[in-house]
Amino acid sequence: MWLMVANRGMKVGQLARRTGLSVRTLHYYDEIGLLSPSQHTDVGHRLYGDSDIARLQQIRSLRQLGLSLDEIRDCLHDPTFSPHQVIQMHLVRLREQIEMHCRLRDRLEAVASSLRSTGEVSVEELIEIIEEITKMETQFTPEQMEKIKEQGRIYGEEHIREVEQEWPQLIENVRIEMDKGTDPSDEKVQGYARRWRELVEQFTGGDPGIEKTLRNRYQEDPTAGGRVDPRMLEYIEYINKAWEASQRS
Repeated sequence: MWLMVANRGMKVGQLARRTGLSVRTLHYYDEIGLLSPSQHTDVGHRLYGDSDIARLQQIRSLRQLGLSLDEIRDCLHDPTFSPHQVIQMHLVRLREQIEMHCRLRDRLEAVASSLRSTGEVSVEELIEIIEEITKMETQFTPEQMEKIKEQGRIYGEEHIREVEQEWPQLIENVRIEMDKGTDPSDEKVQGYARRWRELVEQFTGGDPGIEKTLRNRYQEDPTAGGRVDPRMLEYIEYINKAWEASQRS
């Protein structure tokens, strides 16, 4: 059996909380016919059953492999394509990621050995370590890139253009309040923080890995992503304080 323990069905909000996906993403999967709740309560509420959750696992595994939603649909509609194949493909991808970490481990071990034996390490070895770390921390993985593209498909080109026009003004509003010395707990600043979080959520789809990579990028280069203001990290720290204050209140 694919699922060993049956569940009574989950509403979309429950499934979103349990899986870390956004409700909007699950609704989008439903809209395009990729994944629809197959069960209903007595009063007509739609529920995700065992087979739906199994299908969602396959969708997410294939997405992490970098497949587009259209390609995933083709795979799942292919009668010869089995859940076992999905797991095997996912394992291949994970092994690739593990190899990347192993390369960094090997480089670090080599440097540690050199330091123990001679107390010296070559500049080239240090550069190679920096290169591996940068690749891991500041580059989006193929699955993250596809997730970002998916968010673009969910919201549409018109909304993306509107957001691109909104960001500079939002950043400027934050800069003004920060330079004025406005406390992050101020209601206006908290409003900016909520909108900031909303826009980040739209871009990342709630994926903490994408948000972490973005943060690492800004730490390496505050002008990353076309933001020409080198104070971006200051704005982010200020907004984070305002967000935390809004959550407490």
